[in-house]
Amino acid sequence: MPTPLPEGAHPSPHAPHLARHVAESFGADPERYDRARPRYPDALIRRITAAGPGPLDVLDVGTGTGIVARHFRAAGHRVLGVEVDDRMAAWARRGGLAVETGAFETWDPSGRTFDAVVSGQTWHWIDPAAGPVKAAEALRLGGRLAVFWNAALPSPEVAEAFAAVYDRLLPGSLAARQWTPGPDPYGPLCARAADGIRGSGAFGAPERWRFDWERTYTRDEWLDQLPTSGAHTGLPPEVLERVLDGVGAAVDGLGGAFTLRYAAVAVTAVRA
Repeated sequence: MPTPLPEGAHPSPHAPHLARHVAESFGADPERYDRARPRYPDALIRRITAAGPGPLDVLDVGTGTGIVARHFRAAGHRVLGVEVDDRMAAWARRGGLAVETGAFETWDPSGRTFDAVVSGQTWHWIDPAAGPVKAAEALRLGGRLAVFWNAALPSPEVAEAFAAVYDRLLPGSLAARQWTPGPDPYGPLCARAADGIRGSGAFGAPERWRFDWERTYTRDEWLDQLPTSGAHTGLPPEVLERVLDGVGAAVDGLGGAFTLRYAAVAVTAVRA
């Protein structure tokens, strides 16, 4: 969906303060974020944890409101989250999750080790060189690092309807460009993650996984999640209102609902 695509256009790794500022903007409305964001296919969770004979200790990097952490907890695993935004961390704790606050690159494992380090929709905010090194520090030998994103694959009909709205209201913007994605919209992020993993020297060869799934959105559901996306969190309220009106009319033109295909794409490697 368009949520991940704008976030893929992350600030330069040479501007960490800007990256942190944008990442923290998602905590403006944690209740909406938690309610509206897409989840992840169970097949992805099962494959990440397949090597374990029983419950695993999982570290969730950039846990946000706990969407990814709850997936692993529901599968029977023990999860600790690390989150830079106090508001998001507080919301996750309300759901019974253990969360520590701070930037992952400077987070202290305090001697603790984990069977898996995971990151859903957040690894592009992590320093590409420091992140894998910190993950290796937190992983047991043979433990798995898995970073993943939901990439939207809209049908031509949906892409055309939404592109017309953004081209009219926000021409040339990231929000407008997101509706003309290439065949591999998360390819650059996956390549960057794989390069960082290889550069750390602490992992085996990185692999890339893909799990296809889909969700049908009503008009209200789509408009509910739209303000949580990276292309919309910084819009002035009056501009966002016009965008929501335009997108809502576009969904009405699609019959009041539409089905959006996703690819959950992951880059993963085992601690060597």
